[in-house]
Amino acid sequence: MKTRIGQLSVLFLFIAGCASSPFGKKVSEPFSGNAYESNNRFFRGTGKGESSADNIARGKADIEAKTILAGQVNTTMKQVADNYQGQTENERGADVAQKFQSLAREVMNTDLADLRKIGEKKYFNEKEKKYTVFIAYEIKKNAMFRFMKKQAKTDQTINERQQALIQKILDEEVKKSEAEN
Repeated sequence: MKTRIGQLSVLFLFIAGCASSPFGKKVSEPFSGNAYESNNRFFRGTGKGESSADNIARGKADIEAKTILAGQVNTTMKQVADNYQGQTENERGADVAQKFQSLAREVMNTDLADLRKIGEKKYFNEKEKKYTVFIAYEIKKNAMFRFMKKQAKTDQTINERQQALIQKILDEEVKKSEAEN
């Protein structure tokens, strides 16, 4: 009986060792893990680009990483504006929230404040004659919010009352991002 159980155990271990995952082999790419994910202090984005030309591969990776960052910033600004509107629950709150979101879109369309490249790796596959480039960027949240404050001050479509409320909202966001330091 013991030998039969022992044989089955060995057979089971052999089969388990030979079996592969139904998803395939796990691949580890550069710039993955907690150090490259957004948190309370930073927006972070990574990109990957492939091409037979290294500059095109780099451009694709750059665009992908920046697109991810812009999406995160836009989503955060929408959440901040929605939270403000939910707290005030009046028509003026909706107007300020709309102006705030418009300001966020304008900032995203012109510039990503305090954008820092935190890594870039380039690989060349001899067999396929193809470059693969990985890029990682980050933006300090408090720097982004401060940049938005400056942009809001120069926006002629925002009246004084709305300006004060937007400055207050951004000040609160700066404090939140700095409190996590």
